Amino acid sequence: MTIRLSENFRALFYAPFYAAQATGAFRQAGVDVILVPSPNPPAAAKALLSGEVDVMWGGPLRVMMLRDRDPTSDLVCFCDVVARDPFFIIGAKPRPGFHFAELKGLRFATVSEVPTPWICLADDIRRAGFDPAALAPVADRSMEENEAALRSGTLDAVHLFQPFAERLLASGAGHLWYAAATRGRTAYTTLVTRRGTLERQREELLGMTRAVHRTLAWFARTPSAEIANLLRDYFPDVAPGIFAAAIDRYRALCLWGSDPVIRREGYDRLHGAMRSAGALGRDVAFADCVDTRLAEQALA
Repeated sequence: MTIRLSENFRALFYAPFYAAQATGAFRQAGVDVILVPSPNPPAAAKALLSGEVDVMWGGPLRVMMLRDRDPTSDLVCFCDVVARDPFFIIGAKPRPGFHFAELKGLRFATVSEVPTPWICLADDIRRAGFDPAALAPVADRSMEENEAALRSGTLDAVHLFQPFAERLLASGAGHLWYAAATRGRTAYTTLVTRRGTLERQREELLGMTRAVHRTLAWFARTPSAEIANLLRDYFPDVAPGIFAAAIDRYRALCLWGSDPVIRREGYDRLHGAMRSAGALGRDVAFADCVDTRLAEQALA
C-alpha cells in the first residue's frame, strides 16, 4: 500500500528522510512512499488531520500543542530521527567562552519561520540564569535575510540552521558561539500519524520505521560527500562542499539518533521548554503523544 508522507518543509537537517527515499530504503522495506510537499508545518499538520496524507514528519511540539488544546487529539509520534536541536548562534566576531548574557544589547536576530528554535533557546537562557525577556531580538526576518544582515554588519549575531550557519563559518563572516545540540537530547523531528492509521496500517508503518532505522545507520557511516551528492537534487542551491561540511558538523553533534526510538529524556526537555514559554497550558503526558512500539519492534 502507498503511504503519502508530508515533508513538512525543505531543510537540510531532514536529510535522513530524503536519504530513505533516495537510497531505496523505503522500497526495500516493502513500502511505496510518496513525498507530498508542504509549504510549512501547520499546513502539514492540517493535511494529516484532513486525511490528505497518511504520515508527516515534524516536531512533537505541534503534537503536544494540539493535545493541549484538544485532549481528544489523536496525533502520535512514532519514529525518531532528529534527536537534538539543529540550530546555532553565529556571531560576527569570535567570542570564546560565550555566555547567553552577552546577547544583551547586541543586534541579535532569532528565527521567524518556526517557533521551536526560540522556545528551546529561551529555555536554555533561563536555565543559564539569565532572563530572555531582557533581550530585544529581531524576530521578523527570514534566516536568509539574517545571514545577509550578519555579512553586511547590520546584525551582531543570528540564530539559524544549516546551511546558513556553515556558509557564514566557511566564509569567515561568522563565528560559532553556540550549538543548541550541545544541550543534549531534545525531541525535535519524528514521524507523526493518527492513532487510527497507526493501527490500520501497522505493517506499512513498521516497514517505514525499519527503513528509517537502516537509513540512520547508513547515514552514520557514509562519507558526507557521498550523502551530499546523493541528495543534491533536493538542495540544488547548496554547494556540495558546504552540504558535506554541514552534515559533518551535525554528525559530530549527534544530531540524528542512532535508532528510531523516541526517548523520554528528549520529550521532557522539549516539554519543559514549552511549559516555561507558556506554549502549553498544562502538562501533556508522554504516552498521550508518543508510541514507541513500532520503533522497538524495528530494533528487535
